[in-house]
Amino acid sequence: MKQKTACVHAGSGPDPATGAVNTPIYATSTYAYASFGQHRGWEYSRTANPTRTALEKAVAELEGGVDACAFASGMAAIDAVTDLLQPGEHILAAHNLYGGTYRLFTTVTSRHGVAVSFVDATDLEQFAAAFTPATRLVFLESPTNPLMAVIDLAEASRIAHQRGALVVVDNTFLSPILQRPLELGADLVVHSTTKYLNGHSDAVGGVVIAKDAALGQELHRIQNAAGAVMGPFDAYLVLRGIRTLAVRMAAHEEGGRQVASFLAQHPKVHRVYYPGLPSHPQHQLACKQQRGFGAMVAFDLGSLEAARQVANRLRLFTLAESLGGVESLVAHPATMTHASVPKEERERLGISDGLLRLSVGIEDPADLVADLEQALAAL
Repeated sequence: MKQKTACVHAGSGPDPATGAVNTPIYATSTYAYASFGQHRGWEYSRTANPTRTALEKAVAELEGGVDACAFASGMAAIDAVTDLLQPGEHILAAHNLYGGTYRLFTTVTSRHGVAVSFVDATDLEQFAAAFTPATRLVFLESPTNPLMAVIDLAEASRIAHQRGALVVVDNTFLSPILQRPLELGADLVVHSTTKYLNGHSDAVGGVVIAKDAALGQELHRIQNAAGAVMGPFDAYLVLRGIRTLAVRMAAHEEGGRQVASFLAQHPKVHRVYYPGLPSHPQHQLACKQQRGFGAMVAFDLGSLEAARQVANRLRLFTLAESLGGVESLVAHPATMTHASVPKEERERLGISDGLLRLSVGIEDPADLVADLEQALAAL
């Protein structure tokens, strides 16, 4: 089945009780047993809820996995993945991650006795050398947030598996429409469903998709024990969003390409980060392992004051956290999404005070380019 078709039909079919073509919102905390000691497949909504289960089936199908667990947020999903490890074990993470993931790893995860270190995963020699005897899990983003570096997922997975480590890929930026990490060797894929899967900026959630059934069962056990589950209404909203995911991603990407091309030619823009540009250092790799380049674009204006002026003058790009909605957003990573990363670490990575990150929506690209043009004209 093609991805465009799968988006419409993945998950459950018509509701067996009523024939409703949309999965109902099962707004219930508990379920009546058929008789003493015999339930109907549902016991308590922390353990499982039919709306959430429909979403989990849909996302697992889209990513090519065998199971999925939907959580209350993307960070809750990543936190559950870290609970697969024991105290004394080690996570090797790409060094250019979403600031919230960095914060989780350096505070909560490390407090639980799991060591975390960071490495430039685009340099495979450096990546391979960073493993320790205790490394049990590798955590990657590709493209990375916010500098859009592309990691060779197939080769990184091969290296990790040789050393006995699981590979987790955050696929939020591209969605399963534009990249399927499990096919490239990953063991687990995570998404903030808040972003492209939902697509309308009206629900918060996260999901982990497993290639292996045993891993999926262990994640469900962790989820049931810890309780950070996605509610049925949020699950319904993400399911609704998935139905249009393929057509939305096509519109997002068209806008992303045009915006990136415009910025790359603008004399007041110092640098543009977008894998779809031939000048991107991993452009050929992106062409090989991705089905498209997405709609996340970052660009450097050289100073905090220039970034402030442009962000404040934009009219169609809303200054806000998050990404992946139908509306275009602009964020300043240094003070917003990556504020929890120490300044010296941001500067080492290249997340400068002049960097802005765009989430290009599905508006007409000509209007978005015109908006950027008028904002940049003030510099």
